[in-house]
Amino acid sequence: MTLSPEAEELLALAAPAQAASPVQIYKVYYDSPGADTGSNTSLNAEYVVLKNTGRSAVSLTGWTLRDAQGYVYTFGTFTLGAGKAVVVHTGKGANSSTHRYWGRTWYVWNNTGDTATLRTRSGSLVDTCSWNRVGSGYRYC
Repeated sequence: MTLSPEAEELLALAAPAQAASPVQIYKVYYDSPGADTGSNTSLNAEYVVLKNTGRSAVSLTGWTLRDAQGYVYTFGTFTLGAGKAVVVHTGKGANSSTHRYWGRTWYVWNNTGDTATLRTRSGSLVDTCSWNRVGSGYRYC
């Protein structure tokens, strides 16, 4: 059977969309308070909050968080509980169920504009969050 272009278009529109991930970039604090001294305290005040808005835990093992310049944080073995959040800090620290540390010695997120991108282990896009001016120093996504 041959379908008309109109029928093919309707079928394409009716096709089920891929389910969106319940894990989202919730907030990026791209400009830590005060001068950019590069101290670990200042680096850890630059962070990204990821939230699981779903009803089930999600394994983030192997997922990546990156900026537009190509700096990449890769999650080790980690599961984000249902309704929970995790803060990914730029600097160094002890990982826990609510805080992860990139281990960088300088800032990642550009104050004047950048894009945070979250991808699954296989590279599928989960979420992005962008800003293009200093503003308040943080962005809710």
